[in-house]
Amino acid sequence: MPTRELTDALDRRSFLIGACGLATTAALPAAASAGATAQLDSLLEQCFQEEMRASPQTLTSLGLDTGAGAWAKSKLNDASRAHIERMIRIWERWLRDLGRIDPAQLTGTAATSYGTLRYQTELSLEGARSFSYGRDDFPAPYVLSQLTGAYQQVPDFLDTQHRVTDRDGAEAYLARLRELARVMEDEIVWARANGAAGAVPPAFIIDRTLQQMKALRGTPVERTTLVASLVRRSQQHNIGGRWSEQASALISGPVWHALDRQIELLERWRGSAVGDAGVWRLPRGEEYYNFAARYQTTTRMTPAEIHRVGLDQVAALSAEADTLFKSQGMSRGSVGERLAALYKDPRFIYPDSDSGRAALLAYLTGRVEAVTAKLPDYFGTLPKAGLEIRRIPVEIEAGAPAGYYEDGTLDGSRPGAYYINLRNMAEVPRWTLPTLTYHEGIPGHHLQGALVLEAGGLPMLRRLLWFTAYGEGWALYAEQAADEMGLYADDPWGRVGYLHDALLRAVRLVLDTGIHAERWTREQSIQYFMQTIGDPQSAATTEVERYCVWPGQACSYMIGKLTWLRLRERARASLGAKFDIRQFHDRGLLSGPMPLEVLDRSIDTWTRGSA
Repeated sequence: MPTRELTDALDRRSFLIGACGLATTAALPAAASAGATAQLDSLLEQCFQEEMRASPQTLTSLGLDTGAGAWAKSKLNDASRAHIERMIRIWERWLRDLGRIDPAQLTGTAATSYGTLRYQTELSLEGARSFSYGRDDFPAPYVLSQLTGAYQQVPDFLDTQHRVTDRDGAEAYLARLRELARVMEDEIVWARANGAAGAVPPAFIIDRTLQQMKALRGTPVERTTLVASLVRRSQQHNIGGRWSEQASALISGPVWHALDRQIELLERWRGSAVGDAGVWRLPRGEEYYNFAARYQTTTRMTPAEIHRVGLDQVAALSAEADTLFKSQGMSRGSVGERLAALYKDPRFIYPDSDSGRAALLAYLTGRVEAVTAKLPDYFGTLPKAGLEIRRIPVEIEAGAPAGYYEDGTLDGSRPGAYYINLRNMAEVPRWTLPTLTYHEGIPGHHLQGALVLEAGGLPMLRRLLWFTAYGEGWALYAEQAADEMGLYADDPWGRVGYLHDALLRAVRLVLDTGIHAERWTREQSIQYFMQTIGDPQSAATTEVERYCVWPGQACSYMIGKLTWLRLRERARASLGAKFDIRQFHDRGLLSGPMPLEVLDRSIDTWTRGSA
């Protein structure tokens, strides 16, 4: 949702890679001795319990690192290549267990769960077997980049999810700092293997990554988030101890040593790195991207088909934006030029100061309150968990996206959080903010994610799975739902922002496929981005470089949204007067994330049962 556009410390976006790959070794009972639903429930529970033992960061993220799970509080996730090799063997066993279950005997949630697990397990196993490079959260071809690696992910994880309310929490924090050095050393081994297989990042990605790594390395140890977070919270809770001294020693010692070695590896690669942006240049790169597009969209659409959809959507949304601009007295120049002019309009830009950032965050809170009041007319089930709005940490904001969502805990002790990037206030003018808030917060990621976590009748594993096309497609659908709820009725400039963001996701279809299948250059892609939606060069560069390290991911948004809309209109046409938008949303959301192919079947089953 987890990711969550980003933030994959251990994110629910990649949960199945760790979860489904770690089922227990016990075979399921034969069909004659147990019903299909009981067999499936057993497998789901086995998988969840083993994942909890194998993914300590998941336990912390869910607030389950207490009691019997307290051991996890001092651990980080395994980042070794051996982890993937182990999972390949276990995925094979899992498929054998799934093969013992007769899907014809399953209905409702059980049928959805079976289809979801089988689809993703087969897809993950195919990817792991087929390619000799990549990260565990496949398909990301580079272990170290501006968006991947423990140096980028763990500081925020420790600051926002690791609890420090007593001495045990503080000691566990120190233990995780020791773990951080080990994880980073494992990443070096993995990255070298990927490099030997031909998967070296392009030169400009190495430059961006080195910029972030050196910024972290150049920060005085006591001022790093890794140290300051522990010191701040130990003081807040009156936990006596030499926390600053101990944490600083770990950072300046083993952590900095590992970071120096990562920097050294990237600098060595930089000397021979190429400027080609797409994965087409990697070994079997065309196959890799075809698979990445299928993995991320959970459809059978080819890159060429996705590229064409993107171009068509760009044309249609640009025409709609042009009409709206003209109604507001702006008729000169292309749509991109008019959007660019809005970015420079002082009416919409908050001051680049602490007070300006505080005012922006207050405005976002007001948008959340406005949409929350309208939810009962559109959703049958509403989340109980609250939503906090936070600034993306300064240490990682240079390579981070405009915003992202982070789930709360299962018990509600930590609310969901919507992070916004405030590195440059000119990048976040007020007309862009409502839609970003509806996407990342309500009725987007927070509503969807909180409903799933709170769904008591849903198996725990199903509550934790993530499919980008489903979740990001929902969040983009939620942007349009906000428009349909009347939230832009008195805000034409906010509606311009809504069209801008829809246009952004259409541009992503064009550029992701353009870079990786059509062999567009980084510079060509940045130029197209700026010309089409008018974003500043810094924002355009961040976006384009993101597509380079996450092939296929940017395609999931618009393909997912178009699927949600197609299924809604198909259900409306089939049910006629019986169609209830609240029931449609409940059907799509309360069954948990799933591949789009499975969502299609689930909505169809509901429609036929409601007719």
